[in-house]
Amino acid sequence: MRITIVCDILGKKNNGTSIAAYNLINFLRAKGHEITVLCCDCDKNDDQNFVVLDKINLGPFNKVLDKNGVSIPKTDTKVILDALVDCDLVHIMLPFPMGRKACEIAKKLGKPITAGFHCQAELVTSHFGLMNATVVNKAVYKSFYRTLYKDCNAIHYPTRFIRDTFETIAGKTNGYIISNGVNDEICVKETEKPSELKDKFVILTTGRFCKEKSQNILLKAIAHSKYNDKIQLIMAGQGPLLNRIKRYAKHHLANQPIIRYFSRGEMIDVLNFSDLYCHPAEVELEGIACLEACVCGLVPIVSDSPRAATKNFALTDKNIFKNKDFIDLKDKIEYFIEHPSEKQSIREEYLKYGKTFDLTSCMEKMEKMFQEVINSSR
Repeated sequence: MRITIVCDILGKKNNGTSIAAYNLINFLRAKGHEITVLCCDCDKNDDQNFVVLDKINLGPFNKVLDKNGVSIPKTDTKVILDALVDCDLVHIMLPFPMGRKACEIAKKLGKPITAGFHCQAELVTSHFGLMNATVVNKAVYKSFYRTLYKDCNAIHYPTRFIRDTFETIAGKTNGYIISNGVNDEICVKETEKPSELKDKFVILTTGRFCKEKSQNILLKAIAHSKYNDKIQLIMAGQGPLLNRIKRYAKHHLANQPIIRYFSRGEMIDVLNFSDLYCHPAEVELEGIACLEACVCGLVPIVSDSPRAATKNFALTDKNIFKNKDFIDLKDKIEYFIEHPSEKQSIREEYLKYGKTFDLTSCMEKMEKMFQEVINSSR
């Protein structure tokens, strides 16, 4: 198959959508398919398989985009047309300007179109302080449908949760529910805690530091815990709320969080030597970072937010807490500190559960979806 994959946002492997895109690209190429990628990452200029568009210059707003690790490509019609004209199928990762323009051009060319659903409405509205405005979120989903998804031959939904959320507003679609999967390099590995952490109960959390990820709930839970001085928090990520997190931690946590970006190799080690994984996000489309923890047998505690798919990863009532309730989260953390044997028992359950998200089997389902769409369009 000759497939053009359109990525409004690609960048580094530091968020779920980018990781999903790279995994899909690498898998399809390894299977011998001819993959062209449209993006605006200047570091890909020397790779002939990437077509790189110029970035939009938004003047003073560039700093805001840089802070959020986002670049917006120009929708250059000629460049996009050249990348689509010889392909068998166009797959669009996000319902943003370049993706919408690619859809418009592909439709005129008569190319079959598929798209991934990797963006909740709240991820857009939170930037304008409207994350909890139901009417506005519905309007965003309707806009997604009108400008992209209504023209797709098939839609890839990483979870049943996001398919049901979108179809409740937009109506029935030709949807394939396929997890983005967990990369094979994420695995159980015998790893010792660093010497400076040996006497600490290490809690890991990952994700962008932003309002919808609710890291403040986890910080409050640790601050109010009787084990505050025993807990060492590791926060893998970056984002606009970094300074606010540091200020709170400085005044309320006995041990200052370890906050930084980890390479994949380092992340595998952290996943294997940590004692607990906490995912307090109020908005989460799938939560690959949480799945990675499960694959490594790292017991998670997740929010029961109605807007987060991660609540479905809770195998027992000890693995879930009431959304935005830091006292309930504190109680669950303390329970696992005080009951290590039960934590070990639940760990074994997660090791089995994690195997169902094997990347290869998930990518094979994506490959099958593409082939089915191409065949039916013929």
